[in-house]
Amino acid sequence: MRFKSVSILYPAFFSMLLAGCATVKTDRQVYVSPVRTLTPDSTSSVQVDVTVHVPEKAFSRRSRLIVVPQLMQHDRMLAELTPVVLDAPIYQKKMERRKELEDYHDPYTPWAQGVEHNRAYDLVYRERVFVPDSISAGQIVAVLSADGCGSCGVVDTIDVAYISNLPNLIEPKKSLQLNWIEPEFVIRPKVMKGRGEALLQFVINRYDINLSLGRNREEMNRMLGTLQTIVNDSLATLNSVSIYGMASADGPFAFNTTLSRNRANSARKWLENQLNINLEDNIRFSIGSRPEGWLPVLEAMRADRHPDTLQVKNILDKYNAENDDVAERYIRRLACWPDIRAKYLQKDRKVEYEYTYTIKSFTTDEELLSFYVTRPDAFNEEELLRVSTLKQTPEEKKEVYQTILHYFPESQVAANNLAVLYLREDNPDAAEAVLDRLKSYSPELLNTRAAVYVYRNEQEKAIELLREETELPEARYNLALLKARMRQLDEAYALIRGYKDVNAAVIALSVGQNDEAGRVMEECEEVSPLAEYVRALVSARKEDEPGLWKHLRPAVVEPKFRLRAVTEPDFRPYRMEEEFQELTNGGGNHE
Repeated sequence: MRFKSVSILYPAFFSMLLAGCATVKTDRQVYVSPVRTLTPDSTSSVQVDVTVHVPEKAFSRRSRLIVVPQLMQHDRMLAELTPVVLDAPIYQKKMERRKELEDYHDPYTPWAQGVEHNRAYDLVYRERVFVPDSISAGQIVAVLSADGCGSCGVVDTIDVAYISNLPNLIEPKKSLQLNWIEPEFVIRPKVMKGRGEALLQFVINRYDINLSLGRNREEMNRMLGTLQTIVNDSLATLNSVSIYGMASADGPFAFNTTLSRNRANSARKWLENQLNINLEDNIRFSIGSRPEGWLPVLEAMRADRHPDTLQVKNILDKYNAENDDVAERYIRRLACWPDIRAKYLQKDRKVEYEYTYTIKSFTTDEELLSFYVTRPDAFNEEELLRVSTLKQTPEEKKEVYQTILHYFPESQVAANNLAVLYLREDNPDAAEAVLDRLKSYSPELLNTRAAVYVYRNEQEKAIELLREETELPEARYNLALLKARMRQLDEAYALIRGYKDVNAAVIALSVGQNDEAGRVMEECEEVSPLAEYVRALVSARKEDEPGLWKHLRPAVVEPKFRLRAVTEPDFRPYRMEEEFQELTNGGGNHE
């Protein structure tokens, strides 16, 4: 049940007090039982389930008793709850007459019930109360008014329940465990591979390369440029170049194979001359032949929607185990052969080439830092990651990770660590942009992406990612924090058991595992105001008063903990102590 506002009641109480109305006699005190400490659940609410005890003659036969529970934090009322309203017989008649004669509107009509003033009553009161997450600790009190004339009353206040909201001691953004990945530096040979092709024209049945035909010069120079770059690079060693001539589909298979091999050899000799390769280096070059076959012809016909495409396909399927000569014999018999010869046999002959080369490995930190300035393109991923570990400032590290992702876009280590650096700057948009460029995610990266959602206060999305990665300790821990902040405390406790830090102790306290919380804080070395505040809570629950003062004193140096301590249910037994009042009023700056 949500709050029901009775706005006319609360402001009137202060005017009654100023008017000097008498107080309720102590031997006729209304009280509530049991007065419990309640913790908000996953719906951010608490269930108030109490009995309101009204002794006989708690109010006169001419009056009304009004009990209004209110959610309070410090001296501030956050909301009024459903009231309890008891009307004595004479008051009830008087109110009915007033309504009839004065057209009076009684704001308490929905809750008013007639009773005998000289009898005792035990009234069951149940209410579900929404508790804003901003409430660190508070209480529900009932304000009593014994109204006899409709404008004057008697005021008293009794405790109904205490609110303990320990989970909001947890600050997920500050507490998240992010996976910073420290890569292992392994030196390994940097063997690179490449491939390309040159589309050349030859005189029919000739294999010498005529640079004046078609685009032969541009095609050969492009192949030369690729290899020349490697040969001229002082950090690179060309290992091998394999050149393959592509045989035409038409004509005898054996003839075409030899012809294409000779064309590959012509390309090899031309390259050797242009590159000034030494004789002892010639073994790096090899040649071969790769028959084109009839599949390119079939694909070209299919792309052109030629009506006889199916006939060619059937021939190729039937004789696929034979060499090209057998298929050609039947293709030449087709009525469409003139079309095939004119349109679909390639005029250019392809020369394919493959090459391998090795780039110098950088083995010392001095080499890595020196060459990174001038030749980052000569690094492999492991070497660049090693450079990132040698850089000192976040800005320097970010620059290296950006360089890594330029050359190695799928580097998960670089992407993860760069995103973590952005999160530490409270820049989740930049972190997400880095992660969005990846095609796959490791558990560590999913944990980092979940952290992005936390920074954006999209807790449900974060939980959805983390619940699938609980084998990763950091993800399990982060999921526990989010579950705790959403008041799913039993799940949070199950996830965080075994961790030894302040948040683990807070969650243990939230589910009543006080001994566990104590053991955690004994092993935890943190001495922040938060840690000391949690130790003070543990001491209070163990009724260890010396421990309470020992830990509360350094905790309340921080104003938010000094303010919170005043309403913390665990500290209620000590509120009237002089030392407690001294600490909470003076901020703990006392010797």
